[in-house]
Amino acid sequence: MPRVKPILDVVPTFKKLLGSRSDDWIDRMSHVFTVLLLIIFAVIVTTSQFVGSPIHCWYPAEFKPWYEKYAEQYCWISNTYFVSWAEILPVDVSVRTDREITYYQWIPLILAFQALLFKVPNIVWKMLNGGAGINLNKVVDMAELTQSGSFEDREKTIRHLALHLDKWLDTERSYNYGRLVQVRDKITRFCCFICSKRSGTYLTALFLITKVLFLANVIGQFFLLNAFMATNYNMFGFEIIDYLKKDAPWKESPRFPRVTYCDFQIRQLQNIQRWTIQCVLPVNLFNEKIFIFLWFWFFFVAALACFNLLKWFCIFALKRNRVNYVKKYLTISSQLENSFDKKLCYRFANNYLRDDGVFVLRVVTKNSTDLVTVDLVMALWKIFLDKQNKGRRSNIDTEGTLHPHERQPLTAAEEKEREAMAS
Repeated sequence: MPRVKPILDVVPTFKKLLGSRSDDWIDRMSHVFTVLLLIIFAVIVTTSQFVGSPIHCWYPAEFKPWYEKYAEQYCWISNTYFVSWAEILPVDVSVRTDREITYYQWIPLILAFQALLFKVPNIVWKMLNGGAGINLNKVVDMAELTQSGSFEDREKTIRHLALHLDKWLDTERSYNYGRLVQVRDKITRFCCFICSKRSGTYLTALFLITKVLFLANVIGQFFLLNAFMATNYNMFGFEIIDYLKKDAPWKESPRFPRVTYCDFQIRQLQNIQRWTIQCVLPVNLFNEKIFIFLWFWFFFVAALACFNLLKWFCIFALKRNRVNYVKKYLTISSQLENSFDKKLCYRFANNYLRDDGVFVLRVVTKNSTDLVTVDLVMALWKIFLDKQNKGRRSNIDTEGTLHPHERQPLTAAEEKEREAMAS
């Protein structure tokens, strides 16, 4: 067992295969489940090609066994061509060449290449999200620690996480408010796809760009298969649906023919003999069903990716969503007592947390619980109030108006709490 353990440690767990925890389940439909499906299909096709015989041909009676083996190997590595039973076999060699099927030998590599393309958007996200100046996975780990431990450890972890986020928000803030900075802020305010750390839109813009990559990839898969198969794969699924509606018996598809023809030449001294033999491709029985399933799967994933992009675009484009998200947790913790607190909440969401800060809170909520987010938002709210009041608490009248002369020192308990948060 000690010798087996290092080998087993190399095998990734399903949790590792899920990738980054800062994405959502629709993204995982592309870069996890679709990748696994494509790899499984590639293994199935490869096994059918190398374990059994991928091609069987009918030979003339004069062929010797070694002739048969040569012809079979030649027809597999070269290209066969398809002619339906209703047609006459073309005499012109160029017409036969135009009908050649050139992809069935390369289907395992095509499937593996598709799996790589489905993983690329997630790789881009994981490589670039650290450019925001914060490690999202570490933040999620700290949030998860609050769910296992004593009450004191939970409070301590929440304080450390709040102070860590506060330091990050302050570090990535603009300190030079020149004309160029104002123009940049206006552009990022109206365009959700501009990555700017100083404007607080780096993570949200990168997240939306990743969503676009997921959608573009799955749509591009149809055109990629068009190029590989030299057929109109885009309409393949609709043809299958129309075929099933007619309740007709299943017929051989010209995209994945099971009976094909092969031409080859044999030189005997100065004479060149040309032979045409009929072959059957059992592997296309699997290929046809695999690509029918993949067409409907890609269509389903494309619909989900389109919906996901529109959903997150609306979340980031409508600024009131940012305020409402934070306001919900402050209301739960009874932090909004009057109209002035609500005004501060607007400033807290738009000027302090900004887009990236609220996005981090969404990631924390997705990977932990709402209780953790409530405590974290309340801790960040207290830090924000502390900065607003310059170390002083404010007395607020019933109308929510803050008067300069109404500031009073912190109580001993509040001072102790503030020192503990800063430690």
